[in-house]
Amino acid sequence: MTQGFDKDLTSIQEARRLIENCYSAQEKFLDFSQGQVDRICKAMADAAYQAAERLGCMATEETTFGIPQHKTLKNQLASRGVWESIKAVKTVGVIREDKTSGVVEIGWPMGVVAALSPSTNPTSTLIHNTLIAVKARNGIVNAPHPSSWRCCLEATRLMVDAGEAAGMPSGLVSCMSHISLPGTQELMRHEKTAVILATGGSDMVRAAHSMGKPAYGVGPGNVPCYVDRSADVKSAASLIVSSKAFDNSVICATEQAVVADRPIAAGLRAEMERLGACFVNPTQAAALSRVLFFPNGAINPRSVGQTPQTLASMADIRIPEATRIIVAPLSRVGKDEPLSAEKLTTVLGWYEVDGWQAGCDRCIELIRFGGRGHSLVIHAADEGVIMEFGLQKPVFRLLVNTMGTLGSVGITTGLMPALTLGSGGIGGAISGDNITTTHLLNVKRLAYPIKSPPAQAMVGAAMVQPVANDLDPAELKAIVRAVIEELVRHGEKT
Repeated sequence: MTQGFDKDLTSIQEARRLIENCYSAQEKFLDFSQGQVDRICKAMADAAYQAAERLGCMATEETTFGIPQHKTLKNQLASRGVWESIKAVKTVGVIREDKTSGVVEIGWPMGVVAALSPSTNPTSTLIHNTLIAVKARNGIVNAPHPSSWRCCLEATRLMVDAGEAAGMPSGLVSCMSHISLPGTQELMRHEKTAVILATGGSDMVRAAHSMGKPAYGVGPGNVPCYVDRSADVKSAASLIVSSKAFDNSVICATEQAVVADRPIAAGLRAEMERLGACFVNPTQAAALSRVLFFPNGAINPRSVGQTPQTLASMADIRIPEATRIIVAPLSRVGKDEPLSAEKLTTVLGWYEVDGWQAGCDRCIELIRFGGRGHSLVIHAADEGVIMEFGLQKPVFRLLVNTMGTLGSVGITTGLMPALTLGSGGIGGAISGDNITTTHLLNVKRLAYPIKSPPAQAMVGAAMVQPVANDLDPAELKAIVRAVIEELVRHGEKT
């Protein structure tokens, strides 16, 4: 801590210093070529990829959330996976030219990015945000969650060392080490901050949107998983259990409740139980609810990213040692049923419905209870049902016959690889996309004329009258003289 400063003042001063340094470095970065930018980004991506396992272990140890091997996989996605997806994107100079429309597009950075990352996916989010920002010639100052600043600082150090060795200006990429709410607020509201990337809880996202800056806010997702009677039940069961168990369910697009079509519900439950899903009774579910949530409905952070065994011990209930996830049968959605909300841990809700229309209605209930605009998973073979869900659900990622966790971030699907997932206008966000470098790139446009201006738009046009073939020469001279006088009056040379 800085000598003589309170923690909040130290944090505010650090935010100001990092922003000023970043701003100066980004002005120098404006002169870099596409080749120079790409060499820097590749060097940073390679460094993060090589350290993916170590950073994953650090993140788990520091936060106590999740599973190191799964955090390693996310770090690998955020580094090499993201770089592979953006490396061919033009961001410098002329990026597109359309001879037909006469428009030439020129890439231009936004400036300094203030990026907030969550404790649930700390290093992977930071790596992703840093790469997409620098690829567009922005600078970035990262603000980690207070419980994950050490692993984030190390991830930043590795990327900075690699980037600067490749020619990156000093100060272009940095990370706060003195974390406080006033410091993070100063980072976001600073006059030289151009845009905010905010990935985390609802309160933090709302704060980001209140700063008077452009902001990509990415909040919670209460993701339903509908399993239709046409689904491959064994495949669905395997994907659901694996996805919910992945990194102990800290990815915001993890399945939060299964909505099972009644004809296949018993078979799906049996197969999930065979794979390690423990279905609890109402008394046990109530005990888990008290552990996962405070009376006001807020998530208990001690429950986040924990194994089923840890949760069972906290709730004083008994489950098999081999349990991979806990499943709670539910009948309602809303505040009076806390387990129907987003659960960033290894507990899954369970509903049974009769037919896809009823399944559709139940899924919409769940989405409206804390997951607007985010994601939905559907397991089905009936393309008509799949398309109906696509057309009717108020979400921007509909993942078909895959894992919610890995499908949403682009590991098992063709979606843009990303750790920052937009929820669109209905979810209080500016975009419903997987956020990538093009979201941090402004575009200037040179527009050449492709049509002549209408005659009536030209100066003096109102004076010109149609001339008949038999016009008297004297009258013609008078008209010409009047036109000349009008042009001279408007400063034109004759």
